[in-house]
Amino acid sequence: MSTHYTRTAKGLHWAMAILLIGLLALGFYMHDLPLSPEKLQLYSWHKWAGVTAFLLVLVRLAWRVAHRPPALPASMPKLMQLAAHAGHLALYLLMLAMPLSGWLMSSAKGFQTVWFGILPIPDLLEKNKELGAQLAEVHAALAILFILTLLAHIGAALKHHFIDKDDILTRMLPRHAKEN
Repeated sequence: MSTHYTRTAKGLHWAMAILLIGLLALGFYMHDLPLSPEKLQLYSWHKWAGVTAFLLVLVRLAWRVAHRPPALPASMPKLMQLAAHAGHLALYLLMLAMPLSGWLMSSAKGFQTVWFGILPIPDLLEKNKELGAQLAEVHAALAILFILTLLAHIGAALKHHFIDKDDILTRMLPRHAKEN
């Protein structure tokens, strides 16, 4: 079994990383803007990108189920292996929960998402101002939790590279690509 991820896994990983960091940055930027056509356009872009991220994470999960990731180094303590698996599980759950909470929030606030201005995404809830406000808080809390989990993920990768000097980070880098 290869010690590196496939090209597809790497491509999905880095595309999701760029998309999700952009979504977080846009979300924090647009939140406190005064109501304006610009803010509404930014919200539309955020929602379009959120739907895209949700679809990509489904593709990524399907790929992960069909293609086992490389094994963690045998030299890694079992507790660290458990932490790595728990961290990845948390990232996947948050990558699903974030767009779902945004979709529910938009539905409850009465703002239907129309993906790229073409494909209407059905609302999941009836319009309910109070529920929409609560879901906005959930969405914001999930964003903070995602950022903290992401920082732990990045920190662990850097620790492996600079302190442990193993291949955990390099096997996900674009170079050294395995076929598929």
